[in-house]
Amino acid sequence: MIERMSPVSEDELHAFIDGQLPPDRREAVASWLAENPEQAAMVAAWRAQAEAIRTRYGAVADEPVPERLQIENVLRMTGAVSRKWLAMAAAAATVAFLVGGTAGWFARGASAAAPSGFETLTADAVEAHKLYVVEVRHPVEVPGSERAHMTQWLTKRLGYEQRIPDLQAIGLKLVGGRLLPGPKGAAAFYMYEGPSGERFTIYCSKATAPETALRFKQGQQVSAFYWVDDKVAYVVSGPADRDKLETISKAVWEQVDKAGVRKS
Repeated sequence: MIERMSPVSEDELHAFIDGQLPPDRREAVASWLAENPEQAAMVAAWRAQAEAIRTRYGAVADEPVPERLQIENVLRMTGAVSRKWLAMAAAAATVAFLVGGTAGWFARGASAAAPSGFETLTADAVEAHKLYVVEVRHPVEVPGSERAHMTQWLTKRLGYEQRIPDLQAIGLKLVGGRLLPGPKGAAAFYMYEGPSGERFTIYCSKATAPETALRFKQGQQVSAFYWVDDKVAYVVSGPADRDKLETISKAVWEQVDKAGVRKS
């Protein structure tokens, strides 16, 4: 929960997730989250949950209300005609639809599988990308100039050897990295920057999913390539330029594959 004297309220965090804060306040909230990693992790989890719900039920939510549940038909069946009863019936029908009626309307989607842990991990990685790439003063915990220290620290915290990819050959400089909570313990998060200021991130965490080839997740502003190699999931996120992102992801994949990550 948000501390009572904090300048950022819990309602503002929800508005931040929904994109309903004015630009100046959104920047203030983003800065506050950068200085409060536990709250930042909570916000990332909320965003991932919202994204999972939109992915699963977005199409259904956009469908028109079934005719049998429309207010006019409900009232016609009950014979109610007064204005007062119309308002009461509308409220009752809405509550019934949201609480009970949805069981029938959404039932056809109930048998669909919930988002997998791998999909949730990818959503977490994308949300972390969105949260930290906008930071100017505190985008990372350890700067790229301290690569050796960062490698040792994150290897110890994650429990398996970290090999931070060198992407200078494709024009990306290591900004640094940070430790994040992951679905199976700690996760490593590395940030890179291109010559024109665009930023890309790599998120890696232990995973129970089997090894996979590169997969692509399309987004309006941020997209990602993700895969599992030797029980470690990798997510490379960046601006929605698939060709550029694929080039970066293949460079990361090749270095990880050649390194042969070893678990402790």
